[in-house]
Amino acid sequence: MKRLAIITGGALAIVTAAIPLAASVAQPSSNTATASRTATFTVENMTCALCPVTVKKAMEGVKGVKSVRIDFDAKTATVVFDPSTATITAIAAASTNAGYPASVKN
Repeated sequence: MKRLAIITGGALAIVTAAIPLAASVAQPSSNTATASRTATFTVENMTCALCPVTVKKAMEGVKGVKSVRIDFDAKTATVVFDPSTATITAIAAASTNAGYPASVKN
């Protein structure tokens, strides 16, 4: 039971109302969870400490990319993305367009 204070025409009225739990609390939809996919790319031309920053920023700029982890020593980028929005081709192209050709590591 919920008590509500209502002021009408200068008079205060206390109203008690039953509000079902479903009406007062939003229930999460089971369709809101989206599957993520992870892909590892080999990245060429990473030769200095700033290169991974540029690659990461370029890949994160692709809509649907959730995270990018760069391994400078291995010259790889591990990307977590929403496959309904982002594609491997688009992610690789973003890095390539920034000057660091990327391809999916097998």
